[in-house]
Amino acid sequence: MNTLKFITAGNVDDGKSTLIGRLLYDSDSIHTDQLGILQKQTKQEGVDIDLSLITDGLRAEREQGITIDVAYKYFSTKKRKFIIADAPGHEQYTRNMITGASNSNLIIILVDARKGITTQTKRHASIGSLIGIKKAIIAINKIDLVNYSEPVFNSIKGDFENLKENLNFDEIIYIPISALEGDNIVDKSIYTPWFEGDTLLKTLEYIEIPSSENLASRFQVQWVIRPKDTENHDYRGYAGQVLSGTYQVGDQITILPSGIETTVLKIEKHQEAIQKAIAGENIVLHLAENIDISRGDSIVKTNELPLSSNDLKSWVSWLDHTALQIGKTYVLQHRFRKVRVKIQSIDKKWDSNEWQFSEANEIQLNDIGQISLKSNQPLFFDAFSENSKNGNAILIDETTHNTVGALLFLA
Repeated sequence: MNTLKFITAGNVDDGKSTLIGRLLYDSDSIHTDQLGILQKQTKQEGVDIDLSLITDGLRAEREQGITIDVAYKYFSTKKRKFIIADAPGHEQYTRNMITGASNSNLIIILVDARKGITTQTKRHASIGSLIGIKKAIIAINKIDLVNYSEPVFNSIKGDFENLKENLNFDEIIYIPISALEGDNIVDKSIYTPWFEGDTLLKTLEYIEIPSSENLASRFQVQWVIRPKDTENHDYRGYAGQVLSGTYQVGDQITILPSGIETTVLKIEKHQEAIQKAIAGENIVLHLAENIDISRGDSIVKTNELPLSSNDLKSWVSWLDHTALQIGKTYVLQHRFRKVRVKIQSIDKKWDSNEWQFSEANEIQLNDIGQISLKSNQPLFFDAFSENSKNGNAILIDETTHNTVGALLFLA
């Protein structure tokens, strides 16, 4: 079963840190020496370990710096491996949530059972949906503080169901939990006999996530390998990662931007020949023809060509204190390919609190907008909603060399 990458989102004090700590603790993913330190740091009477300290220590360390980064936690069970993206949920850190969400297959949205759906809940749901996440778990936390009330659970579920027509999730699962007490996290709670669904961990273990192996085959050249020793003077390989799909010896492929067609002669992985490479693997491709290929060129199957255009439409999450400027030229970096682009227009801006679009003349730090760009060379890409691995890029300011925008391409 494939690795599941997910992000957690919630209001301050909704229990996000405790939930992550509970998952790591109950899956035995914390080292013995770390447990000892956490036990010494726990000050609560009658509590063996404060689960929130597992992530709060790291978060406090991050927040002392200028930039608030996304932290990743790893754990596994016998059924699956997991990567948790832990990003700040505050509105001023929207860019960081988007960074974590753009690499996630699923979002867990925590809702305090005492407070119900809030503006922040709507904001997190809209961002996750906008970024292209298709699976959502609504974890109604602190259910113990409302006496494990089924009516409270059903009321919050109903409120979120009324919102889902504005979202792009294709599966939403509701689970009543207490991250602090452990109810319905790993084991079914005896206090919610009315809940017939699976626990949070079992849901994470078995939820189906589409594999990137089933997408169109995408490979971008990171390095052209030409050994200098005389024994291998005919060796010419193209190293990179299979972003999506598969490649096999004998595949008919097209080189972009040249458009030259040839076939895959040989595939190497860890310096050994293999017949087939799948998404996520780092490989070296050898081609039947000696073609002039450079870093950033794409090697795709001839019957699975990507979009190609100089006119681009994209969502942008703005990351810089200097606002995006219409008419300004930036460098667009699409993995290893760089082109210069000019901002043609700001088409609309998304208000993640009000759940509506508005006209805008500028996009500022933490804003999300839809923009049109014109590139000086064709770009070979996919719509982010169709293939996230080949559907994203970054904008770089030519003067400061800062990364100023994260792009998600539209069809």
